Amino acid sequence: MAETAEPQKLVELEKVPDPEAGVPPKGEEAPPEPPLPPPVPAPPVETCVLVDVALRVLLFAATLTAVVVMVTANQTKVVPVPVPGVGSQAPVEAKFQNSPAIVYFVAALSVAGLYSIIAALASISVILTPIFAASFQLFFLISDVVVLGLVASATGTAGTVGYIGLKGDTHANWGKVCNVYDKFCQHIGSATAVSLFAAVVLVFLITLSVLSIHKKIPQCQ
Repeated sequence: MAETAEPQKLVELEKVPDPEAGVPPKGEEAPPEPPLPPPVPAPPVETCVLVDVALRVLLFAATLTAVVVMVTANQTKVVPVPVPGVGSQAPVEAKFQNSPAIVYFVAALSVAGLYSIIAALASISVILTPIFAASFQLFFLISDVVVLGLVASATGTAGTVGYIGLKGDTHANWGKVCNVYDKFCQHIGSATAVSLFAAVVLVFLITLSVLSIHKKIPQCQ
C-alpha cells in the first residue's frame, strides 16, 4: 500500500505550477491575455478653426496691402508759393509723413498685420493640438475686438483726411488738394478702402469666435 501511494503524490506534485517560472500545470492551457485598450483618438479639427486660419491670412494680406499703398503715396507738384511782394513757384511734395493722422494709420495697420501673423500661427498650432482650442478661442475673441477698434479708428482717421483733401472745409478755410495731388489722394482712398475690408474681416473673425465658444457652453434644460 505504501508503494502505491508514493506515485500518486508524485503525480499531484507534477500538477502544481512553479510560481517563479509562471508556467501553468501540465494538461492546462494558459489563460488568454486581456486585449489592449484601443488608442484614444485625437479630437477632430473643427471647420471653424480652418476658416479662422483662412480669414487671418486674408487679414494679413489686407493690412499689408493698405500699408504698402499708403506708404507709396508720394507725389511732387510745382505749385505757386505765396511770397510777400514776389510770386514764385516751387516743387512741393505730398507724402504720408506730412499728416500725423496718416502716420497713425500706417502704424495701426502695421500692428494689425503683425497681430494677424501671430494669430494665424496660433491657429495652425490649434489644428496640430486641438486640445488647446478652447483657450485660444477666448484669447482670439478678446484680441480681435481690440485690433478691430484699432483698425476702425485708423480707417476713420484716414477717411477724414481723404475727404478733406477731396472736398475741403469751408468752415475751417481749408482748401481741397486732390485737384492738384490726384495720385496722392487716390492712394489714400485705396488704402482706406482696403483697411475697411480688413475691419470687415475682423468682424467675421469675432463672430466666428463667438459661435465657436457658444457651441461649447452647456445649454440649460
